[in-house]
Amino acid sequence: MTDLSKTPADATATGHPMVRAENVHKSYGAVHVLKGIDLEVRQGEVFCLIGPSGSGKSTFLRCINHLEKVNAGRLWVDGELVGYQQKGDKLHELKDREVAVKRRDIGMVFQRFNLFPHMTAVENVMEAPVQVKGESKAVARERAMSLLERVGLADKARNYPSQLSGGQQQRVAIARALAMKPKLMLFDEPTSALDPELVGDVLDVMRGLAEEGMTMVVVTHEMGFAREVGDALVFMDGGVVVESGNPREVLTDPQHERTRAFLSKVL
Repeated sequence: MTDLSKTPADATATGHPMVRAENVHKSYGAVHVLKGIDLEVRQGEVFCLIGPSGSGKSTFLRCINHLEKVNAGRLWVDGELVGYQQKGDKLHELKDREVAVKRRDIGMVFQRFNLFPHMTAVENVMEAPVQVKGESKAVARERAMSLLERVGLADKARNYPSQLSGGQQQRVAIARALAMKPKLMLFDEPTSALDPELVGDVLDVMRGLAEEGMTMVVVTHEMGFAREVGDALVFMDGGVVVESGNPREVLTDPQHERTRAFLSKVL
């Protein structure tokens, strides 16, 4: 049952958050994964989520674009409810086609790259604009080449995923997400599947996006990136927000014992 008790006054006001979560719960059967998440991501902010495996970080990220449906609470992206429409005091779940339309504005980069193996790098980046937005192949190709250049892979445009390193595949995946011109980018531990020497190139691309003002929610174990690039940081454990604040302050002087114990193992 979804909680319908409140509608935020700022949901349609100027300056609303890019992401707002209010008492978000998610369960899989008897397993309660998210236990009342409340947070806001401002427009243009790099918002980092850290915490141990199983703390609910990736599940929450997937709820933002309705890849997972919340069991209670509400999520808004850019002032609009995620996955639902309100009529009176009730929420009505949107049809899959309507959800897909709204999801166009949210780019997502996964741990695994999920590239189409039978398509070249440039074809992977072109695919969604052509198939979903109806762009001409010529326009989509030009933009795809520009994006591959942006992530440092213009010379790999005709290569297939099997011919690329993991870091290169992840940068193609970022370019593919950007091809839809999203207003929000979600990163689910984008470097966790990479060899250590390949991590830097991917993080450099993400730094560039941050400098350009892209709103980003990043689930990460890269504490250096969170400290250097992040505007806000949340430490999650057991499906709840344990601690939040400025990344440099939280990482340097955590206030909660659970945060201190976690950071002692990863810093």
